[in-house]
Amino acid sequence: MRPTLGEADLPPAPLATASSEAIATASWRTLRPAIRRDACTRCNVCWKFCPDDAIEFDGEGYPRIRLPYCKGCGICAAECRPGAIEMVPEEV
Repeated sequence: MRPTLGEADLPPAPLATASSEAIATASWRTLRPAIRRDACTRCNVCWKFCPDDAIEFDGEGYPRIRLPYCKGCGICAAECRPGAIEMVPEEV
């Protein structure tokens, strides 16, 4: 049986003091997600895993990246089951 850790056993963690809307997280992005609508099944898994709420949906239910809030972490692309999201170089 594995021992479990109680809350008192965990080290203190940093707390977010502002949201990605207040901090320019996109400023350090080198890759950005590109969504292929022809492959997207509108499962919304990308949105569920996005740590910065950088994904919204258009009127047809397809995901759309809110680039001012996307830091380019690639989690959406990694979690996209049909492979509809590709990380592409940030355009300068």
